[in-house]
Amino acid sequence: MDTLRLTVNDELVETRDLPPSTTLLKFLRERLGLCGAKEGCAEGDCGACTVVVQDRRLDGTPCFRAVNSCLVLLPMMQGRRVYTVEALQQNGSPHVIQEAMAKHQGSQCGYCTPGVVMSLVEATYRDDLREGWQLDDQLAGNICRCTGYRAIREVAQELASSRPADAFAERLHRELEPRRLSYERAGKRYFSPGSLKELFAILAAHPNARIVAGGTDLALEVTKRFREPEALVSVEAVPELRRVERTAAGWDVGAAVTLTELQETLEASVTPLEKMLRVFASRQIRNRATVGGNLCNASPIGDLAPVMLALGAELSLASAGGTRRIPIERFFLGYRKTALEPGEILSTVHLPRVPEGVRASSYKVSKRRELDISTVAMGAFVRLSGDGTASDVRLGYGGMAATPARAHGTEAALAGKPWTEASVRAATEALEHDFQPISDARGSAWYRMAVAKNLLVGFYFETGEGPVALDPRPTSTIHLRARGA
Repeated sequence: MDTLRLTVNDELVETRDLPPSTTLLKFLRERLGLCGAKEGCAEGDCGACTVVVQDRRLDGTPCFRAVNSCLVLLPMMQGRRVYTVEALQQNGSPHVIQEAMAKHQGSQCGYCTPGVVMSLVEATYRDDLREGWQLDDQLAGNICRCTGYRAIREVAQELASSRPADAFAERLHRELEPRRLSYERAGKRYFSPGSLKELFAILAAHPNARIVAGGTDLALEVTKRFREPEALVSVEAVPELRRVERTAAGWDVGAAVTLTELQETLEASVTPLEKMLRVFASRQIRNRATVGGNLCNASPIGDLAPVMLALGAELSLASAGGTRRIPIERFFLGYRKTALEPGEILSTVHLPRVPEGVRASSYKVSKRRELDISTVAMGAFVRLSGDGTASDVRLGYGGMAATPARAHGTEAALAGKPWTEASVRAATEALEHDFQPISDARGSAWYRMAVAKNLLVGFYFETGEGPVALDPRPTSTIHLRARGA
């Protein structure tokens, strides 16, 4: 049994006696007495538990990542450096973020303030905060209910990407320990292999083990349902799964690539995907959640699937015996059920390039814009022939069935027809044959169907003059261009 080792506030910490399901938040508060990180919701909504983790981008450059410590299991921090709000003061002097929060009066009761501060710490040392919407996005995961947001935003505007040459910045260049781990306590096991070969050997020896990456969904079973998984196998330290490569056809995205890393690598190269990622959960969650995790959960409201369905993505499924490649629409077999066989993993998502002139976009409708679960989501791809008819149509929907799915009947109703408002409105009737949505707390079946139809019509109006461009900030689901603009 290995010893679990991590560095917290520059102090090496080792443990052998805690179950693998212990959350980082519980460890910080109860074992180390670091109570700056608070528990509010225990599900990644409020941000009161935010801490900063030293990490490296896919290109190897060092960075800080703000994460929800309530959604991180302690073994996931093997070999990492974790910083809490207690680490910010240096030689009796507060950090520049703390000074700015005091100057702008950005705190009232103070319960959520440490989490807000730690999110702003990440913003301070980022080098890519160029647009105003990014500041909103940086703080979307901190839902304080008593503090005026204007003051907090003023702090963000003042210090975002300022990258002060202080002791905190120097920490970025310290080496990280290896993340490989084999850990056991009270019959519960956690493995973090360092290669695909090791991974498949562990899966062969422990066929009932659950594969985990960022753990943002799994952690809810621990914090909300009080479950303790028997065996977990992390793929975070498998280099073959942590890459994004540009190919002649598009991009190959490793399953263990986080959503933040995907954004940083692709930037605005794939507009429909970037548009969805801007309203995908929060910065803290995207810093942990992975591409493969979101797809393998097979949730009917997973936000990546509708876009991937519309773009025509393919998936490589790997095992000790080899690799097979399938279209993503054959991956979702039923509610929370995928095409993965025993001993098989999702290794790579093959994302095709969007050809010039193609109309493609994505949409998410939820009760609030940021950090919310989809009621209905849609990805759309339409290629027009020279005479203006739709020659290739792919429409992916989430929230409309037990799985994310393509609207094949609606696609057929549009194919070969002129790309006009009349054709699109007529085709929306086919959605009633493609889907029979359910009613639940997020929306009735009638509402879901009405939204699904309206999104298709809205997509037509948004793309009537040509391909969709990213708005400077995500202010609405559908952005209608002014006539004649």
